[in-house]
This record gives sequence, structure tokens and C-alpha cells, in this order.
Amino acid sequence: MDWLRALQHLRTEGRSGVLVTVTAVRGHAPREAGAKMVVGSDEVWDSIGGGNLEASAVARARQLLAAGTGDPERLDLSLNEHATTQFGRQCCGGEVSLLLEPVPARPVVAVFGLGHVGQELGRILARLPVVVHLVDSRAAQVEQTRGLSPDALADVHLTHAPAPETVLDALPAHAHVLVMTHDHAEDLVLCEAALRRGDLGSVGVIGSSAKWQRFRKRLLEAGHSEAAVATITSPIGLPDLPGKEPATIAISVAAALVRTLSADSVVGLDHPATVE
Repeated sequence: MDWLRALQHLRTEGRSGVLVTVTAVRGHAPREAGAKMVVGSDEVWDSIGGGNLEASAVARARQLLAAGTGDPERLDLSLNEHATTQFGRQCCGGEVSLLLEPVPARPVVAVFGLGHVGQELGRILARLPVVVHLVDSRAAQVEQTRGLSPDALADVHLTHAPAPETVLDALPAHAHVLVMTHDHAEDLVLCEAALRRGDLGSVGVIGSSAKWQRFRKRLLEAGHSEAAVATITSPIGLPDLPGKEPATIAISVAAALVRTLSADSVVGLDHPATVE
């Protein structure tokens, strides 16, 4: 797999990587300027020349991945017998400059329910650099949603799922879930499925405070702990943004989600934030 396909592979898998590019060569080196490779947490695709040069780049790239940094970094390496090396000598005689560019995984967002608000929210999220799953148990609503964002920046996955909790079960860890179906019973099933997982980035449920109090009681009665139930946010959106039009609610929910995603990028995925 070449470096370009490798980047797409990582994006499809929802994983981060580092693109390594030879930016300059002085003297003799295994590869020319412009050679690239992609480094993942446990795989490497393509090559910048092997030996200590490549092994050093892979090691540093994985340090960047582990740190979760998004800033590119320059790495200069000498290829002569006098250079200090960690992975064996490489005596080409030249010097190589590398650019290491972290390519973070796109956040995953799943919207369950494609009614008026869900469709408006789908339009907004499709314009963001995220992976969006738009899910509904009603085939007609899924068909209505097709083609709403032909110029989407996001990777959009539109799914008709008679049992939408199966889609939730298949989401990657740290995905962000927004529950807004047409059926309160379906909403509750999705809440229970989210709590069973316990590894999602955030879970939000649309509706009034009264609806959430009923849900909270049912979830506690089902055996979920107070702490677990408290990880679900409801109502969702920005409380100080007035208006009940579907587009206004969608803007409010999207704005709160963007704030959550921004917090994720600061604290890291091991400390998932909450949709407010």
C-alpha cells in the first residue's frame, strides 16, 4: 500500500498517523526529496529509505502519536559513520531533512433520529471535518436525508437500521452519540446501549428536563449506577440560545458538540468530555 492509500486507510479506520516526507537531501541518501511514508501506531506504509534513517523517523513519529500532538516537526539526520545512531550505522555520507506531519483521526459523531432536527443537524455536521453516522429506524427518513449535503467535508454514513442500537454497538470507542429519534422508547433503548458500553466520548439526548427525569428513573431501575447515568447529558445544546425552530435547535446542539470536540483535542481521548 502506498502512502496515499495508507492515509485513506487510516481515515477509514478512524486511526491517527504521521506522514513523513523527505524535504531535502544533501549528498548521498537512500531516497530523493519528496519520498514519503506513513507511520501508524503499529504499521508502516511506503518507505523513505530504510535503515537508521527510517527507523529513527518511525520511532519519533510514534512518540508524536503517543503524545497526541498535532504540530508538524522537522527532523535532521546525518548518514555517515561518525553520526550517533540508535538503529545501526548508515554510511551513505549525506544529510537528510524530514518533515513529520501528524494526521489525527477524525472525531466520530452518530446522530440517531433523522426527523426535522436530525436532518438539520446532519446538514451542519456534514460541513465539519468529522465522521458522521446518520441513523434512523425508518427507511423513509433515511431516503429523505440522502443528498442533503452534496459538498460534504465530513465522511457521511447514512444508515437505515430497524434496530439502531446495533449501529451504536459498532461505533468506535470515544464516538460522540446524539439521540433524537421519533420514539421515546427507542431513545431509552439507545441510552441503555450507550451505558452498557461505557467507552463513548459523550452521549446526549434531546428533550425536556421532564423527559430526562423519567429516563433517569428508568435507567437507575434497570441497574445502571448514578455515576453512569450522569454521563448522559439531557437536554442538549446551548441553554442560553433561544428558539425552538429545528434549525435553531440543530445549531445549538452542533455548537455544543464543537465545544466538546475542541475540549477532546486539548485533554486527549482518554479524558472524554461531555456534550452540554
